[in-house]
Amino acid sequence: MHPSQLDAGAAGTWMLGHRAVNRMGFGSMRVTAGQDRERAIRVIRQAVELGVDHIDTAAFYFSPGGILAVGSGPTRHATELIREALPAGSDDVVISTKVGPGFDSAGRFFMATTATQLRRQVEENLRRLGRDCLDVVNLRILRKPGEDSIADRFGALAEMRDAGLIRHLGLSNVRVDHIDEAQAIAPVVCVQNAYAVDLRRDDDVLEVCAQRGIAFVPFFALAGTRREAGATTEHSRAVQTVAAAHGVSPHQVRLAWTLHRGAHVLAIPGTGDPAHLRENVATAALRLSEQDLLALA
Repeated sequence: MHPSQLDAGAAGTWMLGHRAVNRMGFGSMRVTAGQDRERAIRVIRQAVELGVDHIDTAAFYFSPGGILAVGSGPTRHATELIREALPAGSDDVVISTKVGPGFDSAGRFFMATTATQLRRQVEENLRRLGRDCLDVVNLRILRKPGEDSIADRFGALAEMRDAGLIRHLGLSNVRVDHIDEAQAIAPVVCVQNAYAVDLRRDDDVLEVCAQRGIAFVPFFALAGTRREAGATTEHSRAVQTVAAAHGVSPHQVRLAWTLHRGAHVLAIPGTGDPAHLRENVATAALRLSEQDLLALA
């Protein structure tokens, strides 16, 4: 596809809180990798130029040399790269961030569990993004077997929403019972869970989100079972066959498959590579047939 024809809006739109966004979005975790800060900023700007108006991020997306690494040297935060890339005062792009995971002053990972800790993380996101109010804040949890209530944590975020620090709330890495619990406290506009053609433990969550008009935002769509390790290079025969039939890459088929799971699905593929960005955005226009979908199922 010619670059001038690339359009993130080709997959349609879905309401994310207060506004409709293009279903093809952008994930910012990967822009913290590498050594070229200016290139990272250009990739974010190019994503917006190609029609992306939904960017996923988190204050804990940072790296002095590798994703989520902590050490000496200049540290780059995805949130600060986004702030630098977007025009001051711009409200054309909905920025979704996450709270829960974090790093303390000694570089140790922890999960925020108290209202005070969550408030500090919200304020850090505000500071690094240079904003007075966060568009969407997702409560990210470590999902455990059995019962693990999120009421106190989500309730703390709801109070911050009422105070004007947050516009909309979402959830990440949750089960259906977590969605039920959260919706009893405040509206939930999106759910971010790991989900891919080869990583489908949350079909029930996807269906519940469709029934309730909640945006479902899969991460690891390109990574699959490799998860944090990055885009997989191991593709099933079905994925390869469909890719060959359409003249596209297997990664594009994986991404298109998620978009075909429902009109409420928002894609957030992440990359720091301009070529991969264009390939991802081109996928917004890729239409898979019923035969393709049956083969991939």
